[in-house]
Amino acid sequence: MSEVDGADDGPAKRPGEDPGDGGSGETGRGGATESGGGTGGGARLGGWTRFVTARPRLSLLVALLLTALAVVAGSGVADRLGSGGWEDPTAQSTYATKALEREFPASQPNLLLLLDAGGASVDDPSVAAEAKRIAARLAAEPGVTGVGSYWQSGSPGLKARDGHEALIAARLTGDETAAADTLDRLAPSYRGKSGPVDVEVGGPVAVRHEMQTTIKEDLTRAEMIALPVTLLLLVMVFGSAVAALLPLGVGIIAILGTNAVLRGLTEVTDVSVFAMNLTTALGLGLAIDYALFIVRRFREELATGAPPRAAIGVTLRTAGRTVLFSSLTVAVSLAAMLVFPQYFLRSFAYAGIAVVLLAAAAALILLPAALMLLGDRVNSLDLRRLFRRGRQDPADSGAAWGRMAALVMRRAPLFAVATTAGLIVLGLPFLGVKFGTADDRQLPSGAESHIVQQHIRDGFPGSPGGALEVLAEGSATRTEYARYRERIAALPEVLRVDGPLVKGDAAYFSVLPEGEAVDEGAQRLVGELRAADAPFKTSVTGTAAVLVDSKHAIADRLPWAAGFIAIVTLFLVFLLTGSVLIPVQAVLLNALSLTAMFGAVVWVFQDGHLSGLLDFTSSGSIETTLPVLMFCVAFGLSMDYGVFLLSRIKEEYDHTGDHREAVRFGLQRTGGLITAAAVILAVVMVAIGTSRVANTKMLGLGVALAVLMDAMVVRSLLVPAVMRLTGTATWWAPGPLRRFHDRFGLSEAGTPKPAPAAEPVADAVSEAGPAPDAVPEEPAESGRDRAEARG
Repeated sequence: MSEVDGADDGPAKRPGEDPGDGGSGETGRGGATESGGGTGGGARLGGWTRFVTARPRLSLLVALLLTALAVVAGSGVADRLGSGGWEDPTAQSTYATKALEREFPASQPNLLLLLDAGGASVDDPSVAAEAKRIAARLAAEPGVTGVGSYWQSGSPGLKARDGHEALIAARLTGDETAAADTLDRLAPSYRGKSGPVDVEVGGPVAVRHEMQTTIKEDLTRAEMIALPVTLLLLVMVFGSAVAALLPLGVGIIAILGTNAVLRGLTEVTDVSVFAMNLTTALGLGLAIDYALFIVRRFREELATGAPPRAAIGVTLRTAGRTVLFSSLTVAVSLAAMLVFPQYFLRSFAYAGIAVVLLAAAAALILLPAALMLLGDRVNSLDLRRLFRRGRQDPADSGAAWGRMAALVMRRAPLFAVATTAGLIVLGLPFLGVKFGTADDRQLPSGAESHIVQQHIRDGFPGSPGGALEVLAEGSATRTEYARYRERIAALPEVLRVDGPLVKGDAAYFSVLPEGEAVDEGAQRLVGELRAADAPFKTSVTGTAAVLVDSKHAIADRLPWAAGFIAIVTLFLVFLLTGSVLIPVQAVLLNALSLTAMFGAVVWVFQDGHLSGLLDFTSSGSIETTLPVLMFCVAFGLSMDYGVFLLSRIKEEYDHTGDHREAVRFGLQRTGGLITAAAVILAVVMVAIGTSRVANTKMLGLGVALAVLMDAMVVRSLLVPAVMRLTGTATWWAPGPLRRFHDRFGLSEAGTPKPAPAAEPVADAVSEAGPAPDAVPEEPAESGRDRAEARG
């Protein structure tokens, strides 16, 4: 058989072999049979190989039908998703909000009409008459209750300091969907010029609705950006246009399937619209990761002369096993968000778990079926031939990564200390984090509801719409209410107290803080109000109270989430490696890789640096749930790449018993591939980060940074340095745990295999990753080179 360049002409076929059926041969590299050549995991995966290759056309037809059903089932899912979910449903603030909405709907306005009289005063008779007419018309609308205004109450908090603007407040009844429908019906007929005033529509319901609409529009744009750029990068990585289309197919299946899952979940629970961003990002990103490793390993096995079915068998025992473990570790990280009560976080767990498992299932079931049918044709349509000059030396494939690994291990203490110190320095801004709540400043500066709220912040006394409501339950006399009002009015952070409004045995007070609605003073005031003595039961709600309760819920459950991630991740990595030290290293180094992301989040989005370049408005704080979400997502993706690298190092160590060579060779064979996968995933996340909603921008850009730092710094520098320092002790485990791993660990069983006569030939860029000048790397080193290195 002639020498083959897998990135050029494609691997040669054996005489008479049909790439479609894989021939009759069942042997893979080193003569191993399809069943795995050993015991344990290998035999089980051999059975899986027979299962996924038995009826490939039928498998793909069933997948096509299921995907079509998913399109139908998931249609309209975005319209059923909520834009809130930051509050703790079991908190005191949530209880008080629901009680006030039921008993005193006017106390919970979610719609604000800002009336601008131009150069006139809002007290001008013609302005006042028009404002009263608008308020009366609004009160008569279906789905509207609790209408109040400056012209009705005379409250100074509803009148701008300059006297040219004032507010009409109302409550749109029903859940988020019903309120949004009412807003869609009313806003066009109230917005704009009305006699002597100009009317703009704002308030919480308008902010949520505009945020939901913006996210849907941005998600469509992100997909239009990500898909063609991703396809171009995949062509660069694979060379073959046919191979490049396979990961996109896996990703589309995962995304459409997850949309159907989310649509079903909306029937039984609340789901956040933000979860759709994670569905797109992880659906494309992880599907590409998994398909990259499987297709690349399949092509590698074909290059040795193995028939397609045998190549699939080896691929599933190696890359397939890695994909299985990787998907489990990512799913575990995302599942940790289920311990939190906020449906915003739980929604990301729903979407994340579904898309990860669907991407893995498609990669382990449908992708092998497609590869079985394609065979050597997976290398067809090599578009890089148009730009390639001459042939490349196969011995140089991935050599740069191998040389870098050798350099890092020679200077392991220096690289370990310098890299760790650098990552810690990048994370220092997070020490100054201030937690807040999502508000209108998440929206673009030109959004109508943002403009209205900014006018209120800048021009009105106190913080209208940011008042704290105190619900009083139990019979009380007017004297007792009056004394309680005097007591809370004397608190240092209180600007004004309105009320009480009494209805039966219930009453409520409106307490306006002196500063911003959710600043430190308002949060302290929540505690003081809850601690104030009263002859009746009191409950406090309002924006600051919701934030206080949300922070408490997260702090209370964060140790459980972190412990769950750590314990399950340690266990899974132990099953993969059989080592006690490697799982600990993996968890600690993964956590360290996230420091740059958290530091950047505070420096950019809280402190406002680069806000002009990135086109967002800084609120001076970070929404409380975002760091939790970003940690779970980024940690899972970091473990994704960590598992890929560790799996290849473990495979080589089992073959040779040479620790340093295993680390060098593992980085040589996966460094470029991990970098390419990270770049592609970062492209997807950056596309998500082009959103006009600040939280989504923060999620996309922050996770993109974390992924790149993990692949290019932690996996390339810190991991080989640390593994060199720990030496052969890296693989140690006590006798009982080693016996447990021998019995239950999922690994390639059997005795170590000798180096093959001819090492698989690499895909140009998939072996070494995109070089800085975008020139494809070289094919893989030969088996002789590996044998000489081991010798």
